Amino acid sequence: MRFQRIYVGLTVKLHFLKNILLIPIFFLLIAIGKGQTPSPIIPVNADSVKGFSIIEKNTLLFIDSSGKKPLDQVEKAFFSPLTHFSKKNNIPSSLLPYTFYLKFTLQNNGFKQNAFYYYPGKLYEKITLYKIDKLTRVTTKVSLGAIYDGFVPLVIEPMQSNEYLVQLTFFKTKFNQIESNLIRQAHINLFKSEQYKSLTPKKTAGIILSGMMLMMLLVTVLNYFISKKIEFLYNSMYSLCMFLLTFLTSYLTQNPSWFKGFFISYLDLLLLILGTVFYLTFTRHFLDTPKLHPKLNRFLLLESYLIGFLMLIYSIHYFVFDTYQFELLLENIMKFLLLIATLVYIFLATIEKNPLMNYLAAGAATQIFFSIISLFFILTNSDAASMYTSPIFYFGLGVICSIISFLLGLFYKNRQELISKIKEQEAMKLAVEKQSFENQFTVYKTQQEERNRISADMHDDLGAGMTSIRLYSELAKSKLGDKNMPELDKISSSADELINNMNSIIWSMSSQNDSMGNMVAYIRSYVIDYMENTGIKPIVNLPEKLPELIVNGIIRRNVFMVIKEALQNIVKHSNATEVRITMNKEPEGFSLIIQDNGKGIDFDNLRPFSNGLKNMKKRMEEVGLEFSIENNNGTVIRLYAKTR
Repeated sequence: MRFQRIYVGLTVKLHFLKNILLIPIFFLLIAIGKGQTPSPIIPVNADSVKGFSIIEKNTLLFIDSSGKKPLDQVEKAFFSPLTHFSKKNNIPSSLLPYTFYLKFTLQNNGFKQNAFYYYPGKLYEKITLYKIDKLTRVTTKVSLGAIYDGFVPLVIEPMQSNEYLVQLTFFKTKFNQIESNLIRQAHINLFKSEQYKSLTPKKTAGIILSGMMLMMLLVTVLNYFISKKIEFLYNSMYSLCMFLLTFLTSYLTQNPSWFKGFFISYLDLLLLILGTVFYLTFTRHFLDTPKLHPKLNRFLLLESYLIGFLMLIYSIHYFVFDTYQFELLLENIMKFLLLIATLVYIFLATIEKNPLMNYLAAGAATQIFFSIISLFFILTNSDAASMYTSPIFYFGLGVICSIISFLLGLFYKNRQELISKIKEQEAMKLAVEKQSFENQFTVYKTQQEERNRISADMHDDLGAGMTSIRLYSELAKSKLGDKNMPELDKISSSADELINNMNSIIWSMSSQNDSMGNMVAYIRSYVIDYMENTGIKPIVNLPEKLPELIVNGIIRRNVFMVIKEALQNIVKHSNATEVRITMNKEPEGFSLIIQDNGKGIDFDNLRPFSNGLKNMKKRMEEVGLEFSIENNNGTVIRLYAKTR
């Protein structure tokens, strides 16, 4: 054991002396020519790494611009200190196609095996760790399989000093950097937590925003399945792309994995362009631009084809070629075209003054505003701890505002469609009612024409016949002289009665008499004629001005029959000397009162087979008029009609 300690001590001293001697040689070689001799490496003592340690001062860098040098040539190439590389925190895009090599030495002076993780920074497409044999200078691959999380495991045995070579190829992004960190295996989780704890608020904000987008996505999907409208499907695809973009950006913030590099270098742009194409297609269908706005439709269609074609070129170049400048140019052109398209749409919406277009334009303007804020924080300090300086936070806010504007526009459109549908239904209902009214009017007109024809025929044929019977009966009576024949008197009386009845029927059937004034005039004339030889004085009181109301034949006939029945009862049973017929204007209609000064009516001793009162009441009910009869210094019959 004592011998081993002496051996270890001598080994450390020899290494130290060796390093001291190499320093002047290193500067001498630099003065002679950089590209001829590799720089010395200051070993990292494994025992000095308590948890994790930054070993950039102990790491050398070589950049292979050809990317094709064999490892034996790379190992002999000139390596400069990593700390001298001023661009290590932000690798220029021109260097991304190159292959980077890091070299460091790790020595274990103890008697236990030490397990570490080596972390060279972000974002690498491929990381390969080699161990260089100090005697033969042969490189041996140490890392087995692909490194997906950016942390390369390595193990150093006791009493060993190993020289390592790390081969690195970058993803084509703007956020690459080179570090050199050595982490003990037991402290790897603590290292990750310390490294990314400042980004936790950003991640939280992004997850919350993506959750809101997911809810809006579900709303649009539900609307699609309910309405089956294709614009909801396109908006759902747009919302899905924006949700994935926001969620993955937030989720991968603390995950330095291979997928994060692929996402940042390609997938995020693909989601942005696909989402934009879906949004442009949604806008065309939502606004019905092919029919309502042909010029805007052509512009949006051209924009969709153009950025889709550029994205295809970008994808081919990304997977086939190593250069990044052309892809960066294409990306900037696509984003510039999207900005121009949005500004043109906002301008056209302002000119058109279409409320539906203005809703989408407001969402687009808000998204541009928050995108500018997001770009500002990307260019200045994208790693700030506060979520209010997080680019993804403002980008997500812009997307949410655009979706909210769409939902407001959707509510407006649905309301307008509902109003239009109601108006259409009302128009159809009015058309049906109009057609029904016209049909009823045609039927009514036909009925009136038929009534007029029947009344004319009755007047011409039956009237002439009954008049002939009356004349013949009077002629027969004159020939008989003083001889009395009661049968002839009955024939003559019956003929007069039939003529009067026929005249009333003809009057009620003729449409020319369908007015309040005509009905009142006819009733007045009939009352005066009927009471002429009865010894009862008729008094008719009418308003000075009668309303111009249409009173059809059915109402006129029923009212007339009630008055006729009342007059007959007065003449036969009342012992009255006066009958008064009065028409009054009531608050909601008119009343017709028939009143005599006779003995009144005995309701308790009505004849069992008398149907006069029942018939009068029934007639009024048939035409919707109120009927009442009472004793008040004689008999009072009241008819009441509502006109409101």
